[in-house]
Amino acid sequence: MTSADASGARDRDTQGRARNARPRDGLGRPLPYGADGVPRQPEGVLRTPDETVAEAQALLDAGRPFHAHEVFEDAWKAGPEDERALWRGLAQLAVGLTHAARGNAVGGARLLRRGAGALREWAAGRGGEGPYGMDLPGLARWAENLAERVERGAGRVDAGAEAPRLG
Repeated sequence: MTSADASGARDRDTQGRARNARPRDGLGRPLPYGADGVPRQPEGVLRTPDETVAEAQALLDAGRPFHAHEVFEDAWKAGPEDERALWRGLAQLAVGLTHAARGNAVGGARLLRRGAGALREWAAGRGGEGPYGMDLPGLARWAENLAERVERGAGRVDAGAEAPRLG
């Protein structure tokens, strides 16, 4: 990965695509060049659905919902068409938790509710069942409860302590 230079050129990855090379903290916030950050999730990784769930759960448990969102995003972009709404909804939950942990109550609540709605809609079209051992109704309830709490002024939440159980 290359980084921005003094001329202001954009950071580029090894394939020449624009990608910010700044290190990130555990909640995905950019840090100054040269700072110690957490390892970034590689993009475009093909995983089985079970691998996606396991890796995302480990990241959520570690208080890294932004990184879990990137894992879900890979599944959303590369998975079968009929599962894209499922993975997008899960990514929205992870980003909602990220915003809530950063102290952004409005954005956090909005994304948590959007993700909960997406999961409910996806499950309703399949008899209410969750795939890959996931409890979609439970995840939707978790997201709506957290959205209510952050809107009532809970302040920044601890992403690791608030991490949902996917299954």
